[in-house]
Order: sequence, then structure tokens, then C-alpha cells
Amino acid sequence: MKTIDRIPTNKIDRASQLVKTGFKVGGNYIAYYGEKIVNPKLNKDKLNENNAEDIYDGLKNLKGSALKVAQMLSMDKSIMPQQYVDKFSLSQFSVPPLSAPLVRKTFKKYFGKFPEELYDTFSPDAMNAASIGQVHKATKDGKNLAVKIQYPGVAESISSDLTMVKPFATRMFNLRGKDSEKYFREVEDKLLEETDYKLELKQSVSISKKCSEISNLRFPEYYPELSSDKILTMQWIDGVHLSEFTKVNEDRAKGDKIGQAMWDFYMFQMHGLKEVHADPHPGNFLIDKDDNLIAIDFGCIKKVPDEFYVPYFELASVEVIDNPIKFNEKLYELEILRKDDSPEEVKYFTKMFHNLLSLFTKPFHGDFFDFSDEEFFGNIAKMGEELTKDTQLRKMNGNRGSKHFLYINRTFFGLYNLLHDLKARVDTKSFEKYIK
Repeated sequence: MKTIDRIPTNKIDRASQLVKTGFKVGGNYIAYYGEKIVNPKLNKDKLNENNAEDIYDGLKNLKGSALKVAQMLSMDKSIMPQQYVDKFSLSQFSVPPLSAPLVRKTFKKYFGKFPEELYDTFSPDAMNAASIGQVHKATKDGKNLAVKIQYPGVAESISSDLTMVKPFATRMFNLRGKDSEKYFREVEDKLLEETDYKLELKQSVSISKKCSEISNLRFPEYYPELSSDKILTMQWIDGVHLSEFTKVNEDRAKGDKIGQAMWDFYMFQMHGLKEVHADPHPGNFLIDKDDNLIAIDFGCIKKVPDEFYVPYFELASVEVIDNPIKFNEKLYELEILRKDDSPEEVKYFTKMFHNLLSLFTKPFHGDFFDFSDEEFFGNIAKMGEELTKDTQLRKMNGNRGSKHFLYINRTFFGLYNLLHDLKARVDTKSFEKYIK
């Protein structure tokens, strides 16, 4: 794969790259509508494919938070056209890596030494490359190691990247007023945390220790003496990325085994630790030769405060969903309904969230759930499509819900998709035995 020697880090350079991408997308639309005049039956598949490729090509050279957005969008299979999902999913672990000279320069800056001075052997070519960093293979004292190196300028560009994205997001989600700023602050804070490898090291060691008793789940060992602000060294564990595994696996028992470990891992974190790995995409999980699940990235950890946790999971209860008074109370507690809402907004959002939650919380309504259920995921996709076309929703104030919804909903959405890919059938109460 072609390597890169420079990443645009200042605001002007990064904005310029996005403008170029915008021109390409505009050209694709002109070509599409010109061709449609000749062929009225033409669908948007080719347009989506061209746009996805041009947008991804623009973002992959920027890396950082810009590419992270593509990574997050690749998880949204129910709404995003498949062409975007396919292309953006490359950002999970397969983007152009830094060149060897730039890698050596990064080591010299943060360790005062070149990699060959720290390790017995060090591969100059990256094994995997994602949105914020890339991974190299190394050895030391007979141990195989994975060395994650952060791209230069990632942390410094987050704020300016989000400033550029904000006007589009505000229009897309119909956010109004000062209250919308809390959502952007939440995203910025979490992205900044992901660039702090000392914090990730601490989180990795802590969560892997607390989750060590969960069956069929493994974690790498971490090496603080070979880690710094921008470099993280851990044990190398052989395995295939979850997305590669699901492409070829035809053994339902293996899917069930891995899916159960995944479910127990997330439910134990959510209910036992009140903090959760909030970046559940395939690039963050490996499957080893014994069909164990390996969690390899703890840069994005979301703490779940009780004032959010309690009403959130009460809304997952059928008894609350089916009780209009209690349901209404929880909507206010979670800031889905607001004191300044008009009667029309109260009625609209109450109905909308009742429909959403009645469907999305189904896995919690029994002791067992089959995530291969195409009807369940088809209904989620259908509901998402209906909401994107709802003209009444566009007129409403889109500032809905506590800021904690952003990463908690993202976590469950990603978890559901991973379990669907595995075609896993899970015991939804199994995690309870791990909570002391």
C-alpha cells in the first residue's frame, strides 16, 4: 500500500482538502443528472459509489477526526447506502500508513530514540492503519509486540475539524439554539481522549483486568515502559479482524460463542462497571484460532453516570414503555422532552420515541435473542428511512436527549451490528454471573 510522508495539520490545508472533495462530489452529481436525462431509469448506485470513493479519498489523507467520522458512518448500515458502508469501513483498519521516515521521526520526538534502539526488531511497514494511528509489529526479549503510533497533528486538528463539520451537522440534525453545543463538546472531548495514549494505557489495563473472568474473551498485555503520549506498546496476538471472520464463517456455533462473549463483555461493562468501550467496530476486535474474542482498543471509553443509567435502562423495560405516565416521566428525565416544548412537539416526540424504543429495546425483553433476525434489522432500517424522509421532524427542534445518548446509542447500535454480522444467538442474562 502506498505510504504518506505528510498529513495536513493546519486549518487552511485541511479545509482546502475538504473543498476539493466537495468539488468532486458536485461533479459526480452533474454527471449523474446529465446521464439521467438520457436514461430516466438510472438508479443512484454508481453516483453513491463515486461519491463514497471521492469522499473517502479526501478524508483518508486528512486522518484524525475527519476520518473518524467516516469510520462512525460505516457502522450505520441501516441508513447509509451500501456503497458508503463498504468504502468507509476501510477506515477501520486499512488506510494509507505513514512512511518509514515519518514513523522514525515520531519515535525520536516522543522517546528521544529511534524504534530500532527500543526494540530488538521493528517492522518499518505498518500492519494496520486506521483513523488516529497505525500498528507496527516488533519484538523484544522474545515477545511479539504490537506498537501503535499516533499520526502527527491529530489532537491539534480536532477542534478545527469539528468547526468545519458543525454547520453541516447542525442542518442535518436540525439542531437549534445554544443547547446544541453540548453535543459538539461531548464529541470533541471523547476524540481528544482518544488521542491521549497514556489515558488509553490506563483504561486498557483497568478494563482488561476487571473483565478477565468473562469466558472466551482475551486481552493483550500492555507495556508502560515502551509507551508514551503518542506511542502504545502491547502484546501481539495473532487473529483475524472480526469483519474478515464473519465473511467466511458458516459455523453458527462459533458465531454464538463469539457473540455471547461480545454481549457479556458489553453488558458487564454497562451494568457492572458503569463505563463502556464505546467504539464497537470490527477493527477493534480480533478472533483467534480457538474462536476467542480479542478486544484490542480502549481509546474511547464512555463513563455512564447514574442519573443517565437509571432512566435509560428503565426505558428498556416493557412495563415502563407500556405505561404512558412512567414513559413520559423518563422522557423528561433523559431530556428527550423539554419544558419549553409545545403540545405538538410533546405529542410528536412521545410517539416517535415510543415507536423507536419499542423496537430497539427488544433484545432486553427476554432471556434470549437471535441477532440473525432479519425482520428485526429490517424494521430498524425501515424506521430509519422513514425518519430521514419525515418532513414534520425537520420542522421540530432537533435538540433531543442527554449528551450521554451520543456514545451510548452509538455503542448499542455498533454492538447490534456486530452481533448481526456474527448471526449470534445470545443468552441476554448470562453476564449477570460476572457481576459480584
